[in-house]
Amino acid sequence: MGDLVLGFQEIEDTQLFLVGGKGLNLSKLAKMEGIRVPKGFCVTTVGYQRVIEQNDGYQALLKRLDFLGVEDRDQVTEISEQIRELIMGLEIPCDLVQAVTDYISKFGAEHAYAVRSSATAEDLPSASFAGQQDTYLNVVGVDAILRHISRCWASLFTERAVIYRMQNGFDHRQVYLSVVVQRMVFPEASGILFTADPITSNRKVLSIDASFGLGEALVSGLVSADSYRVRDGEVVEKVIATKKLAIYGLESGGTKTQGVDVAQQRMQTLTEAQILELARIGRLVEAYFGRPQDIEWCLVDGAFYIVQSRAITTLYPIPEAGDQGNHVYMSVGHQQMMTDAMKPLGSDFYLMTTPAPMRVAGGRLFVDISGMLGTSAGRDNLVNNLGQSDPLMKDAFETIIARDFIEAVPGDERAPSVDATPSDVFEARVENDPEIPAALMRDSQTSIAESAREMETKSGLDVFDFIVADFQILKKYLMDPRSSAVFMTAMDASAWLNEKMEAWLGEKNVADMISQSVPNNITSEMGLELLDVADLIRPYPEIIAYLRDVTEDDFLSELGRFDGGKEAVAGIQDYLRKYGMRCAGEIDVTKVRWMEKPATLIPMILSNIKNFEAGASAEKFEQGRREALGKEQEVLERLRSLVDGDRKADETERVIGLIRNFIGYREYPKYAMINRYFIYKQGLMREAQKLVELGVLREKEDAFYLHFEEFRDVVATGNVDYQVIEERKDAHALYEKLTPPRIITSDGEIISGSYTREDIPDEAIVGLPVSAGTVEGRARVILDMADADLEAGDILVTAFTDPSWTPLFVSIKGLVTEVGGVMTHGAVIAREYGLPAVVGVEGATKLIRDGQRIRVHGTEGYIEIL
Repeated sequence: MGDLVLGFQEIEDTQLFLVGGKGLNLSKLAKMEGIRVPKGFCVTTVGYQRVIEQNDGYQALLKRLDFLGVEDRDQVTEISEQIRELIMGLEIPCDLVQAVTDYISKFGAEHAYAVRSSATAEDLPSASFAGQQDTYLNVVGVDAILRHISRCWASLFTERAVIYRMQNGFDHRQVYLSVVVQRMVFPEASGILFTADPITSNRKVLSIDASFGLGEALVSGLVSADSYRVRDGEVVEKVIATKKLAIYGLESGGTKTQGVDVAQQRMQTLTEAQILELARIGRLVEAYFGRPQDIEWCLVDGAFYIVQSRAITTLYPIPEAGDQGNHVYMSVGHQQMMTDAMKPLGSDFYLMTTPAPMRVAGGRLFVDISGMLGTSAGRDNLVNNLGQSDPLMKDAFETIIARDFIEAVPGDERAPSVDATPSDVFEARVENDPEIPAALMRDSQTSIAESAREMETKSGLDVFDFIVADFQILKKYLMDPRSSAVFMTAMDASAWLNEKMEAWLGEKNVADMISQSVPNNITSEMGLELLDVADLIRPYPEIIAYLRDVTEDDFLSELGRFDGGKEAVAGIQDYLRKYGMRCAGEIDVTKVRWMEKPATLIPMILSNIKNFEAGASAEKFEQGRREALGKEQEVLERLRSLVDGDRKADETERVIGLIRNFIGYREYPKYAMINRYFIYKQGLMREAQKLVELGVLREKEDAFYLHFEEFRDVVATGNVDYQVIEERKDAHALYEKLTPPRIITSDGEIISGSYTREDIPDEAIVGLPVSAGTVEGRARVILDMADADLEAGDILVTAFTDPSWTPLFVSIKGLVTEVGGVMTHGAVIAREYGLPAVVGVEGATKLIRDGQRIRVHGTEGYIEIL
């Protein structure tokens, strides 16, 4: 009987599979010195398995459940109910009945007990499963306890539990249920303690909710609770709720809900001393488990009892600083339009690229901006430069500065922010020569070609040595002052033009239209050239029909047998040679490139064939060019009619020339970086394939979970620690579910900025205006480029767009993204194509439903749902 029932003191730390998450954590708490836990035991998963696994009806119902998804809600509800009824009707084995009876006798048959579900996939670091299974309070008598054990088993198949497992990728057959049977305590007060603030994620702030009676009233949302915040041993905030109801236990068993005496309703549930004592206990429990905890507590006769503790699974990891000082971290992903979690090799490549003080947390890259916040000049740079392109970042910067979270260096003057208004006479950083960007691009392409040829000659450790050396060449090009002078001049010129035209002519965002169809924009050309590829295929219905059914990436080998196929193959291959190193999330070298999975291009090619006529590429470019030149002439004519108009017009004409000559180059440096990344990746993947053939790696993509130097060591030694790889795979799967913050502090606090504009309609969804104009259309909410099925006139709504999304831009009429700024790639290309765009829209993919008709105000920065 020893494996059927285990007392809290008998459970070992390795027995999660026997007692589930709740049971294991309670056993650990019961063994802690200074922590009170009501006595109890666990009916292990062995009993549950014996009851259900040999039952044919149960297995048949599970098979039916296997074919359903979250969207099949009615069928899931029906089958789940049938499984629960079946389990409730099954007989509990005699030896399990005897074991439960023995433990109840030991702890006192006269006492009431709580009977609580404890699933093996519950209270885990990666998934809490909170509230998915049932709990029963104040159960009296062995027979009643046994009935409620069956109810707990059945609750593994409540509709909410089944849906939760489906959403989180847990196999119903791999989740088992233990049942915790625990002596009831009858508290005067109870509640929840978070050892990190659940709203801000600040690890130094404890959050306590407290109400009278049993905690079920609070957890179920039946009553409001007092809320206390504690920091550094001091109560820093109290909100006293009106507590009209409470739940109490009945002597005969069960519970009752009753009204709280009017005189008591506004009383503070816990005294100051009790709040601080509970906070102290919370820190002890947190230290024992090694991470922030969500703790359920009860106050009985002036003493605190802990009845549950689990990890808080929603907190974003804090970047590691290496010291105990205050630090502030800024998300790289929000600047680079790629907020997905990166694998170790991917983050290493980016760290090798930049000299910035970078940290990795939750699979994302962050810049430590503490040094910049330590000086007034640094603060001005953050607010007036980085902040100008992303108002949410700017607001977060200002919040941090106002708090003095980072102290100024000695002697630093707290000067007010410098007025960033451009002067009347614009000073360019480089002469206005349209040949300069072209020359820079030719020089870079020559170097890239040399690196590609050199990599072809390398193998073994020489591949790693070559990459390290070539990174120095990459950084030389990325940091070339001539290169930065070109695109910074264009950005400064755009800011000057927008500000002056609004001041002189009362018109916003003039630079957006002026930026259409400029030369040397490698990313916008990528979208237009895919239209040309579509033109090669358009005349051949057989090829179009073939492409509609293609799923394999070797489709090019079959394409040549069709009439027109050789020309189509040549066109696609030419396109891949120029752009095949790109993909969604391209700053992560581990992401699959178009060259590696060319079938990714097929939906975009078919969309172009469906939505456009032949010759659309040249026509779209020429239309944008005409609109830009027409806008230029209109602006200059209006300016000349003003006081001092000739001077204003001449200066504006010069600035417009700088924008049109230089703004396209803004996209090139990243394209060059991704080119080199792909060269490095090809060399590394050849080495990974050799390791697979030698039996060292199971599959070559496992190398992505190694750091660069670890990968080198594996090539050198032929040995790899697969436990490390598997642990990193599990961590990456967890990180993918997390939403990275724009700004996070060393306290773990997420600083969320907000938009503060009064000229926006009340019901509007607000964001950052980055490309002028207004457009109405059907919203297409797309999270994966492979799912894009766009029609002309659609408005793309997505989390973020990096350059790889550009081929979709030719088909849409407007753009809304959750992430982005004025000069991020999606914004630049939206202006290039003349698409009204609003970015930085928090929760856009949830607030806007696929298929809704919306209006995008790209000049003012908001969206209306029509």
